Amino acid sequence: MSHIHWYPGHIAKAQRALKEKLNLVDVILEVLDARIPISSAYADSKALFGIKPRIILLNKADLSDEKLNLKWKKQIEQNTGSICLLTSNGSQKDTNLIINKILECAKPIHEKMTAKGLLPRAIRVMVVGMPNVGKSSTINRLIKKAKTKTGAKAGVTRQQQWVRVHDKIELLDTPGIIPMKQADQNTALKLAFVNSIGENAYDNEYAARELLKCLEREYGENVRSYYNLGNNEITVENVAIARNWIVSGGKPDITRCSQFILSNFRDGKIGKFTLDDFE
Repeated sequence: MSHIHWYPGHIAKAQRALKEKLNLVDVILEVLDARIPISSAYADSKALFGIKPRIILLNKADLSDEKLNLKWKKQIEQNTGSICLLTSNGSQKDTNLIINKILECAKPIHEKMTAKGLLPRAIRVMVVGMPNVGKSSTINRLIKKAKTKTGAKAGVTRQQQWVRVHDKIELLDTPGIIPMKQADQNTALKLAFVNSIGENAYDNEYAARELLKCLEREYGENVRSYYNLGNNEITVENVAIARNWIVSGGKPDITRCSQFILSNFRDGKIGKFTLDDFE
C-alpha cells in the first residue's frame, strides 16, 4: 500500500464536540510535535479556534533537531502571534513555565470578571492537538499524577474530561483530531512517521522506505552511523542485512526491519531530527 488513507469515524464527532466546548474555555493550549511543526498543526486553526488566546507547545523537543528548535519557536510566534514554548514529554521543568504562561494569558479575563463585580473563577483551558503529540502526557506532567488515560498508540483519548491542574486552572483534554482529508500525502507520511495516525492507515514497509529517504536528505550520516551501513545505500534491505535479519531464501527480513526503523525514529534512537522545512 503506497497511499495513506484513513477513515476517521470518530473524528467528525470529536471535531463537532470540540467546537461546542470552545465557548466554555478561556485559553487554548495547542500541542504540536516539534519534529513536524507544520504537519502536526491544524491547517485551519484560525477558523477552528477563533480569537481565543492560544499557547502553542512544541512538544517532544527532546526528539527534534536542537539546532532548529529555537528557529521554529520564533517563526511560529511570528506567524501566529501566540506564545510558543519548547517542551518535552519526560521533563518536569516545563511545568511552572506552562502554568505561568496560562495565568499570564488569562490575566485580562480575570480583570474583566473583577470589573463586572464577579469573583474570579478557575481559568478554563482547552488542550488540543493531533493524536500522539503528547496532550495527555502534558496534562499528567502538569498535575504530577497520571489521572488522564495515556498511551503510545494514536487516538487513546476518546472522551473529553476536565482536569484541575492548579487552584486557578482547569484543563479540558480532548481526543486527538486528525485532518478530515488526506489531500497532502507528504503531510500524511510525516504523521505516520511520528505515529499520529492509526497503523491501519498505512503500510509499515512503505512508511519506513519513505522515512529513510526523508532522513537521508539532511541526516544521512546519522542513519549510516546508527545502522553501520558504511558506504552502502540507505535502504530497508541494507539495514536488515547489517542486522543479519535474513529470512528463508537468504532474503532480508523487510517486515521486521520496517517496524524496527519506524520505532527507532519515534524513540529518537537514530538521532534528533526535524522533518518539516521552513516556509
